[in-house]
Amino acid sequence: MKKPREPDRRRHQRWKSLISAVEAITAIFQAEEGPIVRLRGLKPGDLGRVVERQAMLYAEEYGWNQDYEALAARIVADFHQSFDPLREAAWIAEMDGRMVGSIFLVKSEDQKVAKLRLLYVEPDARGAGVGRMLVDSCIQRGREMGYERIDLWTNSVLAAARNIYQRVGFKLVDEAPHHSFGHDLIGQTWSLEL
Repeated sequence: MKKPREPDRRRHQRWKSLISAVEAITAIFQAEEGPIVRLRGLKPGDLGRVVERQAMLYAEEYGWNQDYEALAARIVADFHQSFDPLREAAWIAEMDGRMVGSIFLVKSEDQKVAKLRLLYVEPDARGAGVGRMLVDSCIQRGREMGYERIDLWTNSVLAAARNIYQRVGFKLVDEAPHHSFGHDLIGQTWSLEL
């Protein structure tokens, strides 16, 4: 004898329950593995988003004014305008398909020295290894391009970034007080011999 067919409403409810259970199990396994971070090259819109996010984050976290936004805009404009794929690169970090960080490897006037520029990580992605992954990629590419040294300029208040730089071997070579972005700051130059 055939079993009577379930009403559509109950069958739909069972499917919803099954889908919810699968989603819950998937979330548990993904949480154990941690978020998946992917690095990619630049695509249209990224340069503006990097400037925007850095300007907004540094304004929120450190009270920096639009002078920083103008500096970041100049850096990305110069990078784009004189881009040399044999000597320069940039990466965007993504988690769940959204941009959560960036870093740029930029040529300098000295053919043997590159500059690390515009490292940032979104607050909700910090602690997931995004900053380290970006810096490691920059260093590796610098080696592949034949650079002998990577320099960077930062400010002492950017402690999380400075910690990453120190852990990968950058050495502090200079620091000086300056007034920028609406604040009295201590600028620092760090170098890594490759």
